[in-house]
Amino acid sequence: MTSSGDSKSQFISRRRWLTAASISAAGASLSHMPVAADSDRAAESRPFRYCFNTSCIRGQRRPLAEEVDLIAAAGYDGLEPWIDEIERFVQEGGSLPDLRKRIADAGLAVESAIGFANWIVDDDEQRAAALEKLKRDMDLVRQIGGNRIAAPPAGANAADAGKIDLFVVAERYRTILEIGREIGVTPQIEIWGPSRNLSRLGEAVFAAVESGHPDACILPDVYHIYRGGSDFDGLKLLSPAAVHVFHVNDYPTSKPREEATDADRVYPGDGDAPLGAVMQALNTAGFRGALSLELFNRSYWEQNPAEVARRGLEAMRRMTGTTA
Repeated sequence: MTSSGDSKSQFISRRRWLTAASISAAGASLSHMPVAADSDRAAESRPFRYCFNTSCIRGQRRPLAEEVDLIAAAGYDGLEPWIDEIERFVQEGGSLPDLRKRIADAGLAVESAIGFANWIVDDDEQRAAALEKLKRDMDLVRQIGGNRIAAPPAGANAADAGKIDLFVVAERYRTILEIGREIGVTPQIEIWGPSRNLSRLGEAVFAAVESGHPDACILPDVYHIYRGGSDFDGLKLLSPAAVHVFHVNDYPTSKPREEATDADRVYPGDGDAPLGAVMQALNTAGFRGALSLELFNRSYWEQNPAEVARRGLEAMRRMTGTTA
């Protein structure tokens, strides 16, 4: 993939997003619209929400309650915590009902959560144990007010892992969708670019479609789409029902694509990803969900977490052409 060139040309304007939400989108201008004085009203006018994945500051192992406060202070609409953070919160004596209230009082929504249950693996015993873990993970998410969880190909991602037939993946995905419907938390099938299984956007879409389940959806990611070799134009084919959360980041192309790692992720606009094309593809698809910033940059982990959150939101606002 080639460099995006002038980063400013890659950022879709607020006008384009707002026009996509209206009845008539034909011939819409790409110029910026005036910003409403009331930031709350401006936020409500957006067809998407800004979310902060706690991976961005994960290296500091901050208490989850503190992370909630700094995410809210930075101006995000929601958060995407990791399951092990919620577990640690409970182990240290925290109350999940209190945490749920803290999140709600801060004006945040739990857009999704990151877990790694091995739901996809071939080994029947391992998969059965993974389903029990997934139930516990989903219950934790539900208790803090969330209704979605990531479902990556954990356990079947190594280079030497066996290739699992996509129809089998779809059947196993349907199984966890049924579990999720009972608990009230929907698993989003997630692509992992370097993975042996579900490395490409089309594979995740195939499994979601062939699951035959009304709750089926996918969790795409800028870095993983690039790392797996898929084209971002494929996002245009996805309806709003197919994507509720989209992981946002950027990456440099200074090394071969196959050598890129999670640690290479940078703030949107600081790399070479064609973010303008990505946003336009989501716009074409009618995306109405959460843009969740997911980074694993070790240098960011060494910085003030409040500053990382602030800079991340500023970068996403530039990417979408909004100011609120």
